[in-house]
Parts: sequence; C-alpha cells; structure tokens
Amino acid sequence: MSENGPGFNRGTSGPVPYRLPYVPGALPPDPGHSWTKMKTGPTLASISRERPVLIAGPTASGKSALAMELAARDGRVIVNADALQVYGCWRILTARPSLSDEAALPHALYGHVGRAETYSVGHWLRDVSGLLDRPVVIVGGTGLYFSALTEGLAEIPPIPPGIRARGDALRLADLPAMVAALDPETAARTDLRNPARVQRAWEVQTATGRGLAAWQTDTGAPLLPLAQAEALVLRPTVPWLDARIARRFDAMMDEGALDEARAALPGWNPALPSSRAIGAPELIAHLTGELSLEAAVAAAQLASRRYAKRQRTWFRSRMADWRDIVPG
Repeated sequence: MSENGPGFNRGTSGPVPYRLPYVPGALPPDPGHSWTKMKTGPTLASISRERPVLIAGPTASGKSALAMELAARDGRVIVNADALQVYGCWRILTARPSLSDEAALPHALYGHVGRAETYSVGHWLRDVSGLLDRPVVIVGGTGLYFSALTEGLAEIPPIPPGIRARGDALRLADLPAMVAALDPETAARTDLRNPARVQRAWEVQTATGRGLAAWQTDTGAPLLPLAQAEALVLRPTVPWLDARIARRFDAMMDEGALDEARAALPGWNPALPSSRAIGAPELIAHLTGELSLEAAVAAAQLASRRYAKRQRTWFRSRMADWRDIVPG
C-alpha cells in the first residue's frame, strides 16, 4: 500500500513525545496510568524495538493507547486489526483514533472502507502485506485477522452475490438451520454463537461444496509467522473491563454517538457488515422509536460485554503462545 493511498495517514515522521493518547470513547486504564507499568506482564521497555508488534485485546482494554506509546517510542506505523474500524461511517462507536491522533502519528487501514462495501479478512491481509516493509504495531480485537496474519489464510473462491443474499436472509430468519447445514468438522471449529462466522462457513460450503474446515486445512504459509513478531494479548479481569465498557459507552454518548447513528439512519441495512458496530443497532432502534434512549444505552453496554466475552474466548483458545498483559 502506498503511503499516499487510502487508509494511510502519515502523521508526524519519526518518534515523537506522545503519552496516554486520546481515543474517542476510550479511557486510560486508570487515572494517571502509564503503559510503562502494567499490572502483570512485560514492561514497555522489554517490548522489542525491532520486530513487528502485534497487540490483541478485547474491546475497551486500552490496546490503542499501548499501540500509540509504542509507535511514538519507535517510529512505527499503527495498523488497524479491527474489522469494524475499517468503516468510514463510524469513528465514535468503533473507538477509532481521533483526527488529532491520526495527525500526530501515522495510522493505516482506519476508516478507508465505505459502509456498503465488502471487506473480508483476505482484503485486510492484502492491505497489510504492503505495510510490512516498515516498522509497525498492528492493533485490534479481531482475532481472525491475527490468525490469518500469523498462521496463513486459505485461498477460498469469492462467494457469488446470490449465495451471499441467501445467507443474509437465512441468518436473520433461521440461524439454527444455517448451523445444522454445516459439516461436523466445520461446526466444531466455528464460533456458533457468532452469526457472522456461521454465515461465512455456510456460504463457503454452499458455494464450493466443501466445508470451511477443509479449506483451512490447505492454508498456505503465513505472511508474518508468529516467531518473527512480538505478540502481546491484553487479558484484563472481567470486573475491571466491564466497568470500563460502561464508562466508555457513556463517554461515546457524550461525544456524539447518537448523532453518528442518526447520520447512518438513511439507507440503514442491518445485514451489512458495517451495521454490526457495537451500539449502532441499539441506537438505531432508539431513533426509530423501538427503544427509549436509556434502554438503548443499556442494550449497547450489554452487547459490548457479550462481545468482549467472545473475544476473550477466542484469545484463550487461539493465542496461548502470545505474551499476556493484565492491565489495571
């Protein structure tokens, strides 16, 4: 990817003094907290200055702030690994870096995709491949992006639009039927509580006649093997994270999350991947008269907690070889 291309914000060149950066809706781990001291795990000084750094963590865990400190220290580009922060229609609700943060430090793959566009893990991996010729810190909460980067990605043919449309309808009408159609090996490997993952597996099987698990068995070499990176995963305690999730969504509301949802209301399509931004369906429901504002906020906070739980489950099962950090 060119430094002048979409999705790349140059920021200030070279290391710059930058501490406890501001991210929309985000909070520092504790008042006065610095990532130079974690509750448990590696110290900031012990994190490699040479290797690519990967930072995974659940929503609201403070991973963006850590990425910014490392980018400022080492002159790295901050590369997004969150499947919802790619969409240009959301900044507040997805906690994308602010305009001032993007101006201060170079960022890539944030907000460069239109709300109606398809953007798969394969698209992300191709975009990332053009950024690995420079120092990077890759940060986000989408575990599938990290596994594709460090373990490889199966070359699955594109899904025909007709099958995608059938999948969109079936997911909303009868998700259990979609689950039941999966082959046993694919079902065992799929997070069956995640409708998007179930739909993807169903689409692959329907389009190719072959289960997603079989395709994954034929995965090629990874773009960035784990041994060549500094891989960190944030594992906060549940009470600490739940409290931050509540405070962060309140902060998002103060910053204009409702107006952001209102701007997305014309042409709103709940089947679009961009519509899965946590808090967006709940605020849209308020704007269409289905929920009170208080109920919408409570539902969004609950959805965030459930999403964080799914992320923690993924990290436990797929990131055992990553270095743990417990913020707090």
